Amino acid sequence: MPRPTARVLTLLELLQSGGTRTVAELADRLGVEGRTVRRYVDQLIDLDVPVESVRGRYGGYRLGPGYRLPPLMLSDDEALAVLLGLIAGRRAGMTTTERTASETASAKIRRVLPRHIAGRLDTLLDALAFTDQPGDVDTPDAGVLLTLADAVRHRRPVSIRYADRDGRRSERTLHAYGIVAHAGRWYVTGEDAGLGEDRTFRLDRIADARVLPGSFEPPVDDDPAQRVLSGFATAEYRHAVTLRIHGTAEQIRARLPASVATLEECVPASGEDREATRWLRVELRAERLDWLPPVLASLDRPFVIERPDELRALLAAFADRLTSYAAAEPAAERPLP
Repeated sequence: MPRPTARVLTLLELLQSGGTRTVAELADRLGVEGRTVRRYVDQLIDLDVPVESVRGRYGGYRLGPGYRLPPLMLSDDEALAVLLGLIAGRRAGMTTTERTASETASAKIRRVLPRHIAGRLDTLLDALAFTDQPGDVDTPDAGVLLTLADAVRHRRPVSIRYADRDGRRSERTLHAYGIVAHAGRWYVTGEDAGLGEDRTFRLDRIADARVLPGSFEPPVDDDPAQRVLSGFATAEYRHAVTLRIHGTAEQIRARLPASVATLEECVPASGEDREATRWLRVELRAERLDWLPPVLASLDRPFVIERPDELRALLAAFADRLTSYAAAEPAAERPLP
């Protein structure tokens, strides 16, 4: 059973989470009676912690405004969860340019972990593997990230200085709808007020962000993540590909996600059975086409290439290679070493 001192610290943690806590709620969380909660509150007040009593039906206790919180206290499992989050964030590129902040935070938590918890963490890290290798992904400036988040929350225009993929710099006014993390990068999506069109910008290419006076209304039922994925699928690349695939959206999305392709239902001709002609038109943009033949083969669904002719040639060559592999004589058996 926890000692009284431990319960007093737990009470402080509960009050630190914000809002007013009723005596009944606190008693239930601490596993004590109401009068014991009041005694613990008195002990916090004796330590100069400004606990306020709130009267009324929904009354209870809360911390006084402006109180500077003492050093953060985490349970063993909470500390382990924070460390894993920091590690996964670094591997996925979901950090800011202040990389040392993540590293020093990890080091501080590890220094105060009990030995058995630190051992569990080391065991986990030894057993942990990531499917993608960490790359040299550019990360955004923390100030830019927080400024854009404030603009999104309060629906305020924001001025940004942006450099495109060719290094051309420009200053834009953005009505930011949301911030999206995708494939190890940060993006902000919204309306470019100067163009009157929706745009998506990489945060690591934004040199400066400044909130402007005024406000705006975002689109109804806006989904920033879907906007970013759709933007990838419709971006201007060298090749425009159009396919018709017989199958469900789920079957197609398993190989061609929303960040790669857009789907549109084909309207059946007059008199055709809608279920018997369940074809979807698939459109995508790509700089190269050589990756598409194996993807289409892995779909294992009937498909028709509408354009470009170059893809038909690549698919035929891919099919010939598979046929030659299947017809090849097996190599002579060799004894195992």
